[in-house]
Amino acid sequence: MNKEKSRAAFAEAKKYIPGGVNSPVRAFANVGSEPLFIKKAKGSKIYDTDGNEFIDYVGSWGPMILGHAFSGVVNAIKSAAERSPSFGAPTELETEVARLICETAHIDKVRMVNSGTEATMSAIRLARGYTRRDMIIKFEGCYHGHSDSLLIKAGSGALTFGTASSAGVPADTARHTLVLPYNDIDAVNGAFKQFGEEIAAVIVEPVAGNMGVVPPKNGFLHELRRLTGEYGAVLIIDEVMTGFRVSPSGACGLYGIDADIVTFGKIIGGGLPVGAYGGKREIMDFVSPDGPVYQAGTLSGNPIAMAAGAAQLSYLKDNPWIYDKIEGRAAALEKGLRDAAAEAGVDVCINRVASMLSIFFTKNEVTDFKTASSSDEGKFKKYFLAMLDNGIYLAPSQFESVFLSLAHSDEDIEKTITAAKKAFSLL
Repeated sequence: MNKEKSRAAFAEAKKYIPGGVNSPVRAFANVGSEPLFIKKAKGSKIYDTDGNEFIDYVGSWGPMILGHAFSGVVNAIKSAAERSPSFGAPTELETEVARLICETAHIDKVRMVNSGTEATMSAIRLARGYTRRDMIIKFEGCYHGHSDSLLIKAGSGALTFGTASSAGVPADTARHTLVLPYNDIDAVNGAFKQFGEEIAAVIVEPVAGNMGVVPPKNGFLHELRRLTGEYGAVLIIDEVMTGFRVSPSGACGLYGIDADIVTFGKIIGGGLPVGAYGGKREIMDFVSPDGPVYQAGTLSGNPIAMAAGAAQLSYLKDNPWIYDKIEGRAAALEKGLRDAAAEAGVDVCINRVASMLSIFFTKNEVTDFKTASSSDEGKFKKYFLAMLDNGIYLAPSQFESVFLSLAHSDEDIEKTITAAKKAFSLL
């Protein structure tokens, strides 16, 4: 594979950008390689600056559920851009997207922001303001963005680089965050018994996607709902990754969870920089200007992101068959990978929820951070590079998800399984 232009682009980027990338995992350091610089994408395919074509399973880390450059979204962006990229003032499009989110996700009110990180940061502030408490519970291996309160033993990029927390997070901030094992309801019970009157919120990825895909154990989310209700804490379900992906009403709808606050990411903007947090009316009414919890942003609800979001969310709402179709392809991919690994005699654990899946190189069941960490990262590195050489673009980290889209075809799945057979044979 020719990588000459990507190598030159990376060398140039490192002169001006820390590490040559604007998000750490993109650097490919954990897989012992250098990043490909992407030129364009369409449907299920992505193309680098050297002209190499790949079947893409990153999908901008999840939001491209309809595929890259989906015509309805692209046309909406073009039309909005012609009217001006930003007003810093209210638009009817904001209300349209808010209505779509509220009706589909079954929440009362929603506030637009600019990223998933901003959404979770704002949700935590709101929970603290609403309860007048300081402490929060998060789960080891779950990643909720890079705000100080949440970058404590985080997953995703921080996990990839083997750090438990980030430099620059004050100890006084960290001490207000309790970190518990994911899927361990006994630990949550214990925390509430000890600190129940101090806990403002529990924040959780309903399907962990930043230590690889790890589904919730039966009853785990419902017990979180019960305990937070019993102790007067706020349950925050972080659907930045799962919202409008694992079902039309996200993971809350899939598992039947009545969250107090739900956070969303770039899928609500067709892949553009956007996020949102929303929930029950009595809690959301604490947000300024109605209430005392301040949060603002000049580009919040900007017209281009709202136009793209309205196009994407409307299409998903009007075509619910999309979810079954994508999940069917994901199930076929899961089966093909299992069969290929078994044929090669390679121990794997494959976790899948709807159109998200991860392959772990371990014979253990993966249910939390500890078991996810048992995966053989050396084997993943070889697997990743072999798949890339065979035209399959995966996230360059063991601890991420594969995302399928409506654009992935049966032929794409067959080519991916064939590539996996070759990759497994090298392990």
